[in-house]
Amino acid sequence: MDYLIGCTLALAVAGYATLIGFDRERVFYPTLLIIIGSYYVLFATMGASGQTLIIEILIGLAFVALATAGFKGSAWLICAGMAAHGVLDLFHQRVIDNPGVPIWWPGFCSSFDITAAACVAAILYSRRNASIGSTLAARQAGR
Repeated sequence: MDYLIGCTLALAVAGYATLIGFDRERVFYPTLLIIIGSYYVLFATMGASGQTLIIEILIGLAFVALATAGFKGSAWLICAGMAAHGVLDLFHQRVIDNPGVPIWWPGFCSSFDITAAACVAAILYSRRNASIGSTLAARQAGR
């Protein structure tokens, strides 16, 4: 059920963002990646040691760096970052002891992240353009 809800929510977010125009701005998906990368910091704050918090902050900063690089350069880095976070979700509990993470989180978050990455890839591939904002603006102008 965690996986189904994650996939459904990612499709709803991407669909709604496209429908009302949130994702016409190049910053939408990079901001989403930063938010996605910050949840483990929240969970570490809620239930883990200071050492775990530092590890989670460092990992979160890696996703901030990917979001920034994707915003400044190729939006394919946003797609890669979302997919990478989805993979991280599947292995996170095996490598980092963070008791603040809800038991259902890895399944939910990995399915959300990978589905969101697929949505971003579909947008980019459909226009063969590395800029989400200009891709969506071009789509809107073509209506």
